[in-house]
Parts: sequence; structure tokens; C-alpha cells
Amino acid sequence: MRLSKRVKELPPYLFAEIDRQIAEKRAQGVDIIDFGIGDPDLPTPPHIVDTLCGEASKVENQRYPSYRGMPRFRKAAADWIERRFGVTLDPEDETLALIGSKEGIANLPIAFVDEGDIVLVPDPAYPVYRTATLFCGGVPVEIPLLEENSFLPDLTAVAEEIWRRARICFLNYPNNPTSAVADLGFFEELVYYAKKYEVLLAHDNAYSEITYDGYEAPSLLQVPGSKEVSVEFHSLSKTYNMTGWRIGFAIGGKNIIEAFGRVKTNIDSGVFSAVQLAGVEALEGPQDCVRHNREVYKRRRDRLVGALRDIGWQPDLPKATLYVWMKVPDGFDSQGFTRELLDRTAIVVAPGSAYGDHGEGYIRFSLTLPDERLEEGIERLKLAFA
Repeated sequence: MRLSKRVKELPPYLFAEIDRQIAEKRAQGVDIIDFGIGDPDLPTPPHIVDTLCGEASKVENQRYPSYRGMPRFRKAAADWIERRFGVTLDPEDETLALIGSKEGIANLPIAFVDEGDIVLVPDPAYPVYRTATLFCGGVPVEIPLLEENSFLPDLTAVAEEIWRRARICFLNYPNNPTSAVADLGFFEELVYYAKKYEVLLAHDNAYSEITYDGYEAPSLLQVPGSKEVSVEFHSLSKTYNMTGWRIGFAIGGKNIIEAFGRVKTNIDSGVFSAVQLAGVEALEGPQDCVRHNREVYKRRRDRLVGALRDIGWQPDLPKATLYVWMKVPDGFDSQGFTRELLDRTAIVVAPGSAYGDHGEGYIRFSLTLPDERLEEGIERLKLAFA
């Protein structure tokens, strides 16, 4: 069977390759400790689960859902945004339910990118920004995220001709994989460029609620006038430990959401209604679970970073996200040190090079493993490298 050129040129998805490595070692009887994938080990809060169970049994929720999302869910999303960021949205025209933010990010370029159009993609970055561009026949142009710039893109370094040809600029703060954060001043600069060159800003804000040490992540839509050039993705996955539930939402200007919604109505049939109603419960219900998550991840962050520094390595102390980003020791590249950790300690991490060329020389640890496994991993690292 002949494959399409796009599929032939598509690299293996990062986390699928990590899963393959884990399965290979486990088949050999090796006890793997997985610092690789950012999938929360903490359970979905009981009040959300109870809502799903109750709503799933109702016949009216077992039929096709609304394509754009139930009005009740979209209103809950808009109300949450207003409480959290002070941004007022029209639930009908400026919100859209997603089957997880990954789905939304992957489908967004279909609405705005034609063959040969440029899409600005940060590097290193979540791989879906690049692959979604390729699927549409777009041309990804990487914007380096460098440590000396606090892993923020240097917008002035992008040639004016590139800006003029660009259709979308992806961004993600708090950032995966670097854990870097951005302030409203940076977003204001982005909006200026977007308006000047008529570029759509696509902000992946999946980690807005996983923050530490008093830092609060902003929304791109807090910038005055940003709606007309912006779409922002929010996910319930990390905030409420709902990764497997596949629910999120997009917010933005009316014309952007309308075009995006047209794509989705031709691709999927929406989010299961019972899951949307559980999402309403998450957004409107008690938020103690969010605070608890932050406390757990902060404790793990402090423990892991302290242990890595005791070994003699120099990881960053992140202000946000579920990740610790670290330069590899001298004499290694990202893949080489990832393999060294796997072979010597049976620990899996994500190689920075898998997120782009400018991720080379780094690795990413995830904080989404139980405390006892974190401690076991630290002990293995100390025995092997201290």
C-alpha cells in the first residue's frame, strides 16, 4: 500500500518512542522508573468522577453531542476564564469545546494554512505544532528558544519576509519542555507583531494552573485587542488530572472560533456529553484539587532539583509546569545521556532533541510519578552518578 508523502516524512511521535523503549526493557524484566511522559499519577477528583457516572447513565447524554460543545460547558469555560484571568467572553461565539487541546492544536491549521504557507513554530516545542503544520502542507519555520533569552523567542530575529508570509505563530507559556514562563509584556509584544503582519497567535496554555512560588500564569487574551488575532487552548487534563478524558476548550475572537468550528464540524462529532458535564463540574466545583496538585508537584520539584544538584548537575528550578529541564553532563548529547540513564539506572527521561534541534543538549524530567517511585529514582541516580 502506497503511503502519502506526508506520512513518510513524519518522524515517530516522541511519546510513542518512549513507550516502545519502556516496553522493550520491561519485557526483559527490568523495573523501569518513568520520568518521561507528563501524565498525572494523581487521580481525577471524586466529585468529577461521580458526575460522569451519573450523567453517563442518562439516555439523553448517550446521543450525538453538540458539535461546538454544550452551551452549559461553553458557559462554564467562559466563566472560568473570567474568574481566573478577568477576560470576558461570549460563550456562544468565542468558545469552542475540544476533544482535548491536542486535538484542537492539530486541527487548527486546517482552517488557516494553505499549501506552502509559513507557520512559526518554537524550537524546542511540543511536537504537534510542527506535525499539524506538515499535515496541512504548511512550512514550519522554527523560532529558537535559547537559554540566554530565558527560553523566550527573539521576535526581532525573525526576518520581515518570514513574518509577512506567516499565517500562524504557535507559542506555549508556561512552556513544555523548558518550563519557561512569560509575562504580559511579552504577550503585548507578540500581539503587536500579529496585528502588524496579520498573523494568528495560537497559544497553548495547558499549564496555566501548575505554577509555584507565587507565580500566576497570564492569558494571552488579557492583552487589549488580542482577541482579533488570537486563539488560546485550555485543557482540563493537567489542571484536574483528566488526561484520559479528552476534554478542553479554545477561546478567541468570533471570526477565528467560527472558522475553527467549521473545520471541527466536518471532522469530529464533539465531546461525549457526560464528559462535558463532568467538565462543568470540574470548572464550577471545588478547586481544592488544583491547590493540592500544586503542592504535590512543588514538593516533588524541590526534592528532584535538590537531588540533581547534589549530584553536581544544574537543572533549572521551574516556576511552572510538571517538568524539570536540565542540561546533560559534558561529553553527552541528549539521546546519548537518555540511553545512559536507561542502561545504568533503568530510568526513562525525555531527550531534549526530540522537541527540536534547539533542545539538543538537554533532557526533561516529568514530576508525574508517585513519591515512592520518585525517591527510588533519586536513589538510583545517586548510586550511579554521585
